Amino acid sequence: MRAIQKQGNGGFHLNQAHANPPQAPNQATSRWGSFGYKAEVLQSLLDEQYHLCCYSELRVDQEGLGYHIEHVENKHQNPPRTFDYTNLAVSALDSANDLGAFAAHGEEVFGGHAPGKQGARGPVNMNLFISPHQSNCRGFFAYLSDGRVVPAAGLNNVQRDQAQYTIDTLNLNSPFLITRRRQWWDELDRLFQEHIDKGWSLPDLVAVDLVPSNGTLSGFFSLTRQFFGPIAEQTLQQQAPALV
Repeated sequence: MRAIQKQGNGGFHLNQAHANPPQAPNQATSRWGSFGYKAEVLQSLLDEQYHLCCYSELRVDQEGLGYHIEHVENKHQNPPRTFDYTNLAVSALDSANDLGAFAAHGEEVFGGHAPGKQGARGPVNMNLFISPHQSNCRGFFAYLSDGRVVPAAGLNNVQRDQAQYTIDTLNLNSPFLITRRRQWWDELDRLFQEHIDKGWSLPDLVAVDLVPSNGTLSGFFSLTRQFFGPIAEQTLQQQAPALV
């Protein structure tokens, strides 16, 4: 999970709505449903997230899927934060089109639409849930060559519980994501070996996927960063220090 640095405030209309926030879950649902400036807010969020899903880091547009505006703290749990830009992010899967398609293909929904995040197992415990708006969120997770995401090594018991709770709540080990991450790991491994064998520049290889291009990043940024280790950190420090 990559830490998101908030930029701006989401625009005039969002701030106008937030000036008189809803106080009850039904008000939050009704007012958000009728809010007519979601496209403007969505674009602001995409820009600050480099077009990555806030939870999975999937480049959803490259999968032929869509995005939705996610309330990191669910609006039915905290209605006054419904129009709070600091509570908003972009998550994978368009509410209108992708959910039905995923179900039809037997895929498990993940991210903001995951059953756990939607409250199927009760309210989300925000004391356990790790938000992409936390500056230290990256340190809670590690990526394996088989495509799984797991709690990072070296966490204490409380931190490990937070990481596992977040993984389960967001269904970050859905078969769809495991497959995509495994494919990406294998591709990185292939490219790494090719560059070693041919004496090509590893920093140049790293920069392709870790340095923004036209305001976007390649998918699974944190996995790539972990894969390349110190070379990734050096490349980011030199070419994209804002992402360190």
